[in-house]
Amino acid sequence: MIDLIVGAVEEKKTPEAIAAAVSRLIRSGEIASGDRLPTVRDLASVLGVSPATVSNAWQALAGVGLITSRGRAGSFVLQAGTTWMPAHFAELAGSHVEARLDLSSGTPDAELLPDLGAALARVPSRADTSSYLAGRVLPELERHLRASWPYPPESLTILDGALDAVSRSLDVVLRFGDRVIVEDPTFPPFLDLLDQCGAERVPVAVDQHGMLPDSLAFALRSNPAAILLQTRAHNPTGASMSEGRARELVRVLRAASHLTDPVIIEDDHSGEISTVRATSLGSWLPHRTLHIRSYAKSHGPDLRIGALAGPSNLIDAIVSRRMLGPGWTSRMLQVILYELLTAPESVAQVAAARETYHSRQIAMAGALARRGFGGGFTGGGGASGAGIWVPDGINLWMPVADERAAIVSLAASGIRVAAGTPFQARVGSALDGDRESRDRSEHAQAIRVTVGLVRDDFDKVAALLATAAAA
Repeated sequence: MIDLIVGAVEEKKTPEAIAAAVSRLIRSGEIASGDRLPTVRDLASVLGVSPATVSNAWQALAGVGLITSRGRAGSFVLQAGTTWMPAHFAELAGSHVEARLDLSSGTPDAELLPDLGAALARVPSRADTSSYLAGRVLPELERHLRASWPYPPESLTILDGALDAVSRSLDVVLRFGDRVIVEDPTFPPFLDLLDQCGAERVPVAVDQHGMLPDSLAFALRSNPAAILLQTRAHNPTGASMSEGRARELVRVLRAASHLTDPVIIEDDHSGEISTVRATSLGSWLPHRTLHIRSYAKSHGPDLRIGALAGPSNLIDAIVSRRMLGPGWTSRMLQVILYELLTAPESVAQVAAARETYHSRQIAMAGALARRGFGGGFTGGGGASGAGIWVPDGINLWMPVADERAAIVSLAASGIRVAAGTPFQARVGSALDGDRESRDRSEHAQAIRVTVGLVRDDFDKVAALLATAAAA
């Protein structure tokens, strides 16, 4: 194994370079789970470095959960701890090693979630004994949601969060072998869902305004059954679809309508903490748009509730199929959501969270810009200053020279981030797509940073991120 590691280490023999080389070998399977690594002294001797250099590399690998020390028995590669998860989801979850600052989760800041006390007090003291065939949506909640929807939907239902809504939408739209247009990069569980449906993904590149019209036009030639996209605070990039971009995409879709008429599935998972006004292709194409709004980022992941609206024929099919499973989303949870969306105190708390997240993104964008990093995209909306692009929501997509080296470098400083690879839709995709998409994705390496969890020390964190990006 020593020869294998020596061959993987490039000219630089720093702790970060050694750790990155070993990380790549583990990731590729050339070093397997459970393998015993060479001793610090033996590897240091062959590499011609001090034992402290190799020891620091081993500590960095342990910090990201790739290896563990068993004392005198040596250091060993850890077994995967997420075998029960779908493949892309598991890669996103990574290790469960604690870090001084965990920016890998994509979750909201718990301190910015609204207080549930008043909403819980409005829940009935006894469970609803209505018929199993009673209405699935509380009338007052449906009225409120319709009033805030970006367009007048034909039908609306409540489901158990955004991913549940996406899954059930795909179930009624797709048949095995269908093609689905998906953003590149995208949310990894979407790729797992498409794999489980037996669908072929057709990646389309994105910029700070959403899907690129020319890339979408090319992808439509594949005759897709569906288009899956995120409208605001895109995970992982933080892009939000502008109204102008939405109009461009609609023109592209209408121009291709003689060839294909895919169902559009929109995920607005961070709408309540987004600084951008809600936009939906359903404003122009309501007969084939399913629009999802969920509240995990704004009101708490454990609430497990979201709304799905669209044409009656598709919503009715989803509701019908769900009757043979969970039936409906608890009306007690619906009461809680309604209270949180309408009570002045919780509305004010969510508004304050929105401003706080935006302020944190501005602070991080500025700190990174001072170190020569202009953001995941160049130019365009959301600027806090000349040439600085500020992501929407809680995440930042950061291009890096070497993904694994960046992760290891940050782990050595006590910071966890998410690897970019699980978000790449092009890896293993059925179609190569247009040249622009290929050029953007080929050999692209990046990390996702949950900036919404950075409360202070922006300059210090930015310095570590910039150093890691160049590693």
